[in-house]
Amino acid sequence: MAPRLLLVDDDPILAILVADWLSECGCDVVGPARTVKAALDLVETEGEALDGALLDVALESGESYPVADALALFGVPYAFVTGHGLGGVAPGYRHAPVLAKPFQFEDLQRMIDRLVVLRGK
Repeated sequence: MAPRLLLVDDDPILAILVADWLSECGCDVVGPARTVKAALDLVETEGEALDGALLDVALESGESYPVADALALFGVPYAFVTGHGLGGVAPGYRHAPVLAKPFQFEDLQRMIDRLVVLRGK
């Protein structure tokens, strides 16, 4: 069964690229969600079925930390995606993996594997 991953990113070009790469990795992509509200709506409807999530930290509609909190309620592992590395993540969320922009296809593959292992599937 293909891992179901939520993708949250407000950059339409990057979101399309990452969604394509996720599909190439055999994932079922949920999203991309471009706003915090859209992401929260997807977590509410898809939460239990998600195997992981990639969250761009800084969205035009705000930071994605409320999405991370909602995912945690379902036990869904997530990784933050940021051009600022670990320093771009708020201190209370630095336990989560970080995928630093720019990243390569192989980096994304490794992160998917890590999230699926964390989910225990």
